[in-house]
Amino acid sequence: MFFTYIIKSKKDGSFYVGISDNFERRLNDHNKGKLKYTSNKRPWILWHIRKSASMKEAREEEIYLKKKNREFKENLRNI
Repeated sequence: MFFTYIIKSKKDGSFYVGISDNFERRLNDHNKGKLKYTSNKRPWILWHIRKSASMKEAREEEIYLKKKNREFKENLRNI
């Protein structure tokens, strides 16, 4: 099982879209500064998450979400 997720920075309100097979660990990595791209915008909160049966499906969802604008992502909140 894979997850496509959107996290939101509490620092500046920006969004990050990603995929993982272990979402809890991945969010923890984002918040500990282990990931270069997101380390300077900590802390992060979960904004949206979707389960996928395959990596291919999760990747397609990730690509779709990355193309969407801020307003679309703001309206996706499901947490």
